Amino acid sequence: VQPSVPPVPNYKLSMSIPEWLQAIQNYMKMLQYNHTGTQFFEIRKSRPLSGLMETAKEMTRESLPIKCLEAVILGIYLTNGQPSVERFPISFKTHFSGNYFHHVVLGIYCNGRYGSLGMSRRSDLMDKPLTYRTLSDLIFEFEDSYKKYLHSVKKVKIGLYVPHEPHSFQPIEWKQLVLNVSKMMRTEVRKELEKFARDMRMKILKPSSAHSPMKERSRGKSLSPRRRQASPQRRACKRDKS
Repeated sequence: VQPSVPPVPNYKLSMSIPEWLQAIQNYMKMLQYNHTGTQFFEIRKSRPLSGLMETAKEMTRESLPIKCLEAVILGIYLTNGQPSVERFPISFKTHFSGNYFHHVVLGIYCNGRYGSLGMSRRSDLMDKPLTYRTLSDLIFEFEDSYKKYLHSVKKVKIGLYVPHEPHSFQPIEWKQLVLNVSKMMRTEVRKELEKFARDMRMKILKPSSAHSPMKERSRGKSLSPRRRQASPQRRACKRDKS
């Protein structure tokens, strides 16, 4: 018997944006989290958006289980053409029991509220409802969820809004802001995140990769997180126990 292929959600005018995001998340949950240890789709983060959207299309055709990085790409694909919904990647580096773990979700900003879409082994480390008034409220919610699993969050990386143009040759900007949250007070983290969120909303941030080819910056001693700019993140989710 062929396993049933979940239908790709279609936006209906009668839907509110939260309902639409819920339909997308439910679809991802039907694909299920990939526990096999084999990555079914190769996702190179430095690829242009157009290429990643082709991979997302393939995901909807194949209906195979996905991990966190694939969920971000799929979330972008399914929310394209909804200009009121801004999407941006949020990456976490955490430490647990002597090991580091990487995880990424798709941040959502719409109508003055933040939320997220994503996939994880843990139900509270993926989608969050579109109810958070500030970006830092959303990030601290993830941090608190991680604490339940005794993971300490070391770094948070926030990317830029992903354009709604599916044929764009621009790569996704994965880490415009990098915060060493484990070395910062929450008040300081909040201040940095709110300044960044304001700049994002005013669309004054430009991708750092627009002018120069992506270079791997030396693992910096730099104090200012804003100086460390785009390098394609490696090993995303390979060891994501989250």
